[in-house]
Amino acid sequence: MNIRKFPIATGEIYHIFNKSISGYVIFNVQKDYEDFLSRVLFYNSKRREKSFSGFMRTFDGLIEDLKEKKENSLVQIISYCLMPTHFHFILKQLEDGGISSFISNVCDSYTRHFNLNHKRKGPLWQGNFKDVLIKTDEQLLHITRYIHLNPSTAYIVENPIDWEYSSYSEYLGSKNKGICDFFEFFNIKSEEYRNFVEDRISYQRDLSKIKDLIIE
Repeated sequence: MNIRKFPIATGEIYHIFNKSISGYVIFNVQKDYEDFLSRVLFYNSKRREKSFSGFMRTFDGLIEDLKEKKENSLVQIISYCLMPTHFHFILKQLEDGGISSFISNVCDSYTRHFNLNHKRKGPLWQGNFKDVLIKTDEQLLHITRYIHLNPSTAYIVENPIDWEYSSYSEYLGSKNKGICDFFEFFNIKSEEYRNFVEDRISYQRDLSKIKDLIIE
């Protein structure tokens, strides 16, 4: 049995991330990302009246239904970014065991879906997700920037606003996907946040080139 050295505490905020096995591409097309995000919305619930397959109709419809059930949430989703081989979330745990239950259900459900569609068997993820406690407001702000810059750092897109599968557009107010709830944490205008993030694109790309050479 795997017991975490420092249990995840209710009321605290964490950077949560996990990778696919051996860098396997787990999000290949738009529908893969949307299927995963559908599960993010569906499984963030203490009480689910239906199975995922029974509840799922359309992605947009699912968003509208679950926005009305916010008080039933296991976690507060502050930020996220899906990448071809991994994901990042910033989550506040609202219920004891909420983050573990949420991430486990999302990943297990997506694995079954992915394996069925791709005619494969076995695990999809590298193991248990990693978690880092976020201790200060400044740290929280900087980590949102780090994860929103992931697609630009990896040269998938030039500008992070061109990546549909992160919360960056929600932070800029250009799209309301109904996934994130971050307003209580930041007193910053969307244009200020855009400058805060995009002024760092080149620096984060340069840093990523030498990260394997850094001994921590």
